[in-house]
Amino acid sequence: MGIDGVTKERYGQDLEANLADLSGRLKRMGRHPQPKRRSYIPKAGSEKGRPLGISCFEDKLVELAVKNVLEPIYEEHFQDSSYGYRPQHSQHQCLAKLGETIQQKRVNHVVEADIRSFFNKVNHDWMLEFLQHRIGDPRILRLIERMRKGGILEDALVQATEEGTPQGSILSPLLSNIYLHYVLDLWFRRRVAPRSEGESYYFRFADDFVAGFQTKYEAEAFMEALSGRLKQFGLSLAEEKTRCIEFGRFARTNAQRKGKKPEEFTFPGFIHYCGKTRRGCFKVKRRTARKKFCAGLKAFDEWANKARHKLTKGEMLRRARARVKGHLNYYAITDNATRCNNLRIGKRKILKNRAL
Repeated sequence: MGIDGVTKERYGQDLEANLADLSGRLKRMGRHPQPKRRSYIPKAGSEKGRPLGISCFEDKLVELAVKNVLEPIYEEHFQDSSYGYRPQHSQHQCLAKLGETIQQKRVNHVVEADIRSFFNKVNHDWMLEFLQHRIGDPRILRLIERMRKGGILEDALVQATEEGTPQGSILSPLLSNIYLHYVLDLWFRRRVAPRSEGESYYFRFADDFVAGFQTKYEAEAFMEALSGRLKQFGLSLAEEKTRCIEFGRFARTNAQRKGKKPEEFTFPGFIHYCGKTRRGCFKVKRRTARKKFCAGLKAFDEWANKARHKLTKGEMLRRARARVKGHLNYYAITDNATRCNNLRIGKRKILKNRAL
């Protein structure tokens, strides 16, 4: 619910009149979005949580309408390397293609990169310029500009939004994909890959991305160029989360020669590590990242603690099963059985303590 307190049910009580009024204001460009309500959801490694901007219901309708206009236009031009928040694309498709590429191609080094506070740092001027490449209607551009500068209400104060595209908005995932399409996706395909002497590959899911290279030299050169590329568009790398590692079919053997364990990388939400098939062949294996695992248990415990005061035991158990199923729909993949079983056990203990 947004700052006006209007729910979907309340808006729908006089739906035809409300939509007619909304249509009229949009046609004469007399409508301005209301500030978004600041809310927080749990985030691994953050006490405060991940900030969201919750739009009013009518603003959500406008955001959805704009998304439905923009999405078909940009879907024709988005790169195959982009998987996040797109129709007919998923995390599992991204993971499968990444694993297949590392196993079958000449990938020996992986760059794991993290953009610092991406959704809060999107530059509005660059965003407008990127949109103008495909959108010629100035009314659509003006409408998007108003939505992005509508402000955030937090602690009874409205904060101006001179940059960023708040998470929680219906339109935000698409706008972020458009921004990174120009900043990263096209740059890698047109500039980085053609100039690489060895093989190079790139995968992005929302604002998380990794790149694989045949040679260490080109992986390190990419890291150096990446920092300057992001800076050009108002972004920066989280250096503590950005690194180049040896990863591929020879990584385990090379690490063992040095008396070390082969390195691992995280993307998106999974730790990727060098493993073997039953026949001894190299295989990219995955397990749930520890931060994600702990955050999932913590969020479930907080939910159970609140739910036990509001729900019957039967209803609480029904909803708990749905939550566990939703988690497993994402994390129950090959080689991740141990973490998934530990999750089931952990949540069962929480339910026993909270509900039974």
